[in-house]
Amino acid sequence: MTDPNQAGDQRSDQVQPNTAPATDGRAIHPNRQKRVKTALTAFSITAYITGVMLLVLVAEMVYKYLIMPEGQEAPGWFFFVAQVHGFAYMAFLIAIVNLGTKARWTPGKWIITALGGVVPLLSFFVERKRREEVEAAFALD
Repeated sequence: MTDPNQAGDQRSDQVQPNTAPATDGRAIHPNRQKRVKTALTAFSITAYITGVMLLVLVAEMVYKYLIMPEGQEAPGWFFFVAQVHGFAYMAFLIAIVNLGTKARWTPGKWIITALGGVVPLLSFFVERKRREEVEAAFALD
């Protein structure tokens, strides 16, 4: 039978994962932290792009339906604002699924986060809140 201390010495050449404690005291593997951090970055980028495009879309709608004189044709680029927001929102939803599965969110958290892309200004607040929660839960820097 071998001494446990000697067995540890024999395995000293193997790299042991450096785990960081989460807020609940459980250790989190660095590879998981890296995956969550990457997903969080993608989520943040898509949240900001979606939020900005939603504000541009709202401004375009206000101009088109409230300010623009009746009978005047809207500029052609107005059509693309809604299209770009739609694609940005789809990317935002993919980022939510990516981060939500890695962070193991509850269904309610998924839904509230997804609503951030359709309510003006909400995406900025949701992004900040989710970022703080995920950084704390996974001991991210």
